Amino acid sequence: MLHIMSTTPDTATRRSADEVNEEIRALWFRAGGTLSMDERREYQQLVLEWAQADAPAATQAA
Repeated sequence: MLHIMSTTPDTATRRSADEVNEEIRALWFRAGGTLSMDERREYQQLVLEWAQADAPAATQAA
């Protein structure tokens, strides 16, 4: 059985840009300013989520 994971957060559980920013700051703090490969992947996902946070839902109107 295949499970498909969505790459976009559910709008009902979407976090604010401030919440995501706090997680990004915590990641950098924990890493001591140098990210491992796994941390870089996590950072990239967080940045994408941050960019989409609080964005208008105009793309869903189609």
